[in-house]
Amino acid sequence: MIKLDIVNAVVATTNISRTKAEQAVETVFESLKQALGRGQRIELRRFGVFSVKPRKTGIGRNPRTGEEVNIPPGKAVRFKPGKELQASTNKEKRPSNFSSRSSLNVRPSSLPAALQLARTSPLVLY
Repeated sequence: MIKLDIVNAVVATTNISRTKAEQAVETVFESLKQALGRGQRIELRRFGVFSVKPRKTGIGRNPRTGEEVNIPPGKAVRFKPGKELQASTNKEKRPSNFSSRSSLNVRPSSLPAALQLARTSPLVLY
């Protein structure tokens, strides 16, 4: 979804003009950016929380030369989804005969011999 999709949804649900909807959406995003720029926490009930967290200094590597580079401290925007958003994104559509306990819903006799061996023997990596 992009900003244009949000504008179209506002136009469809509120029956206001497209220019007014664009202004409204742009105003909301600008106010969010300004608040985060000031380091404020933004809490949108039933949606989630945006916050600004400090980032530690670090040591990175220049991929071309391999030399170590100091990375200065900074700030990062974090988002924690609310309970309703989390619940709506975790709804998965599964077939009614789906069993989460069994990895394969196939009888072993119908599998090729190599797959039957792979199912019974442990995987060892050297």
